[in-house]
Amino acid sequence: SAMLLHSAKQEVTEDKVTKILQAAGAHADSSRVKALIASLKDINIDDAIAKAAVVQAAPVAAAEAKHEGKKAEVKEEAGKSEEEAAEGLGSLFG
Repeated sequence: SAMLLHSAKQEVTEDKVTKILQAAGAHADSSRVKALIASLKDINIDDAIAKAAVVQAAPVAAAEAKHEGKKAEVKEEAGKSEEEAAEGLGSLFG
């Protein structure tokens, strides 16, 4: 709800968060809403989003690199087995 309000350029308040939760059919626990508002008091949401995007991009890049490495290994293994198969056929014909 806080992200929704932020993206709509609205102030994140207890009342607005509660209304959004209720509109979504969720129970709005007032103590949790108050805690959320208090925790966001000194947070720059735009900066937090930018930092989270950078942190998430690093594991994705690492996973892609690892995946590419596995592709190369598979191709290498496939190439070796084709060479071995060709050598085996050559020995049949002398």
